[in-house]
Amino acid sequence: MSTDSRTRRMPTEEDAQESSLLRWLKDRRITEVECLVPDITGIARGKIIPADKFSHDYGTRLPEGIFATTVTGDYPDDYYELTSPSDSDMVLRPDPETVRMVPWATDPTAQIIHDCYTKNGQPHELAPRNVLRRVLDAYTELGLRPVVAPELEFFLVQKNTDPDFPLLPPAGRSGRPETARQSYSIDAVNEFDPILDLMYDYADAMKLDVDTLIHESGAAQLEVNFTHADAMNLADQVFLFKRTMREAAMRHGVYATFLAKPMENEPGSAMHIHQSLLRINDGANVFAGDGDGEGEFSPVFGHYLGGLQKFAPQAMAFFAPNVNSYRRLVFGEVSPSNVHWGFDNRTCGLRVPMDTPDNMRVESRFAGSDANPYLAMAATLACGLLGLRGQLAPDAPISGSAKELGYDLPRSLGEALDGLEQCAELQALLGERFCRAYISVKRKEYETFFRVISSWEREFLLLNV
Repeated sequence: MSTDSRTRRMPTEEDAQESSLLRWLKDRRITEVECLVPDITGIARGKIIPADKFSHDYGTRLPEGIFATTVTGDYPDDYYELTSPSDSDMVLRPDPETVRMVPWATDPTAQIIHDCYTKNGQPHELAPRNVLRRVLDAYTELGLRPVVAPELEFFLVQKNTDPDFPLLPPAGRSGRPETARQSYSIDAVNEFDPILDLMYDYADAMKLDVDTLIHESGAAQLEVNFTHADAMNLADQVFLFKRTMREAAMRHGVYATFLAKPMENEPGSAMHIHQSLLRINDGANVFAGDGDGEGEFSPVFGHYLGGLQKFAPQAMAFFAPNVNSYRRLVFGEVSPSNVHWGFDNRTCGLRVPMDTPDNMRVESRFAGSDANPYLAMAATLACGLLGLRGQLAPDAPISGSAKELGYDLPRSLGEALDGLEQCAELQALLGERFCRAYISVKRKEYETFFRVISSWEREFLLLNV
């Protein structure tokens, strides 16, 4: 046997993916590639590199410190305990399934979401995408595949370049801003047709499965629904949609904001997550009951609900990850107040829509639109999985207003982080190192917020106390 034949390496699946991806770039005459990594907040980090560089250097590097950085760019006090002492790089590998055009770019540009690995080839524990994958792998071991469908709310607001001034609704094509509640109004949506038409054009070009769009109850508040699919697929789509919606709005001189409670006298914005479980071997929905009666569900569904009820409060730091998030929960008009559940009951934190057995699902209403979609989905699926493992039982469903049953959720980010820190089950499932880093980063943000003296304090306390 010749030396060449002995040392020739057989092509791998990774080689095939690389070849396919490079061919995709070449066929579309791509000149630049945006290498994206979602950080803990959900911000797109990464590098923009020339396409020919990407083709010759398939891997790229980023410091792992991007996962131990606050939204303000600060670092927690234990930064070097959360990362390696050398503050070393991670190895990034593109996920070929996520390659898309950047439709607003002047030159042909692609965007590709990357996964993060350690130098020895292990998935990096601090990367949100790997946290979600860790939970999905745990379901795979049970022969189950989660399916989700997020509903994402957001506001359009006037450009705001001075943070000391409150946000205001923008003028629509009529030239007038909204002043009345316009829930489900078609004409109110049409006020923003130029922005939304551009958003849909971008979404089509990026193959985002945006299903329906409605006007919500707030002034210039909208909601988009996504077609149900695998959790990682949908988390990627929500991550990219936020970026896309901001760009479409900016092109028309307004802001799109996913802040959970952007205006004092307007409702908050949520990211409701519909979720169900399918058996991998036959695709059956394991939440469906044996009978055809309305509202019947399986013991598996009951255990899943029990897990959501028990662990959602401890997971609230992922559903409500910012100090502003609790303004929506504590003061929101239609936000959940507790972990009660009910059939087609929107006053509950856990709503079970009335549908066919094949579509049996639960809608978790805890997450705000400001949540990192990877972590919010990982957290809600983790809560359900813990319910399956412990064979937990849910409370009886609520038919009246759950709002009348009191507020049982954390009231602040600090309280939510305490709950997560004390929940060993969630930490074990999501990753203890990741949870420690997440808690440290968010505590640092919480402390930074409390250093800021607000205009309310100056107005009412300056000369009166």
